[in-house]
Amino acid sequence: MIDATLEAIRTALEANRVEEAIAALTDLHPVDRAEAFADLDDQDQAIILPQLDINDTADLLEELDDEEAADVAETLSTPFLADILDAMEPDEAADVLGDLPPKLAADALAEMEESEDVIPLLVFPDETAGGLMTTHLLTLAPEITTAEAIEYLRQTTLGSDTPYYLYVVEQNLKLLGVVGLRDLVIADPNRRIREIMDPDVISAKTDLDQEDVARLMIRYDLAAMPVVDDVGSLRGVITYDDLMDVIEVEATEDIYRLANVPDSDLSFDSPIGLSIRRRLPWLFLSGITALFASWVISQFESLIAQVALLAAFLSVVAGLGGNTATQTLAIIVRAIALDEIEPRDAWRTLTKEAVVGLFQGLFIGAAAAVGVYLWTGNEVLGLILGLALVGNMILATVIGTLVPLILRWLGADPALASTVLVTAVTDSVGFALFLGLASVFINYMR
Repeated sequence: MIDATLEAIRTALEANRVEEAIAALTDLHPVDRAEAFADLDDQDQAIILPQLDINDTADLLEELDDEEAADVAETLSTPFLADILDAMEPDEAADVLGDLPPKLAADALAEMEESEDVIPLLVFPDETAGGLMTTHLLTLAPEITTAEAIEYLRQTTLGSDTPYYLYVVEQNLKLLGVVGLRDLVIADPNRRIREIMDPDVISAKTDLDQEDVARLMIRYDLAAMPVVDDVGSLRGVITYDDLMDVIEVEATEDIYRLANVPDSDLSFDSPIGLSIRRRLPWLFLSGITALFASWVISQFESLIAQVALLAAFLSVVAGLGGNTATQTLAIIVRAIALDEIEPRDAWRTLTKEAVVGLFQGLFIGAAAAVGVYLWTGNEVLGLILGLALVGNMILATVIGTLVPLILRWLGADPALASTVLVTAVTDSVGFALFLGLASVFINYMR
């Protein structure tokens, strides 16, 4: 669908049929429209953008990635940009303003007619509950009747993204409770809101990290979560679509860090120079750890010279140790991310993973020992490799468990326990263990 529309847009623009190209673009769903627009080259974007009306441009900026939205916003005149920001959801407008050069952001904010909805959001970091929330929400007074509340809703323009929940507040916006639309509709018309509201409201403080917000919303199965300040006054609400964005960002960040890509903003179409700058440092670290592992091997140079066949099995030790560590690392980092592991669980988790490593090592080590014997006819060499695998796989599960737990204790992201760090240990110790055992039993291998 998008590919066909893109082709139609490009064909229309080549023939100078701009209105036809715009019609094809605006016929798409806003999400697809943003994807199609982002795939156009700069020249085509520059032709289309000035022809879009305020609402279409606002929808476009809301659906584009933050960086792309800021690039588009910078090409607009300040008065037109202010009108567009007024048409956007406050949280989306705040995100765009936060990515603009300070002078342009200040000028656009001064031109806006509804800046009072956006300004409170600009003081919060993007990755906190305050940075995620929107100030577009509906509140009810506790003493009005359900009939009065329904009449109020009829007179209020409700957007498609209006939360299912209505929040009950006092005059100072102190959050008292929450009422679902269904509960409001089926209640006796003469009952007070205070009587039907749920006073046990799950809320987030404005400075709560977005990952913790996501955990709370998932844990309590919430479609929206109110955000309160230190005194319990309602400041905004986080909706489920914001939660999906957070989950995507956090999952990308963890996956990238496990793969030694420190910048979660990188993608397959990032500029070559940027990709090299952001990915190269970890490769240097990987090179250093690899050199250390090679140094360990060099300490057994004379041994390998005597039994050259040993070199053929070093990759087996390194590969299985690294894979075991990566398995454990992925499980532990996920458990930490979902808040499934408490500090009191650390010793039990470590013991359990060590036992898993022991049995994995016994099964894999026995299979490797039999395989080496059938291949070389040397049962001692097979035994040495099997024992080395048992030891290294126990170590791999222990290291894969300890490193992320220690990082969490230090307040760092557990995903920083990347494979380049963990496998560096398993490779070096695995080589030392295999070659050390070989040096002890060398007389039995000939």
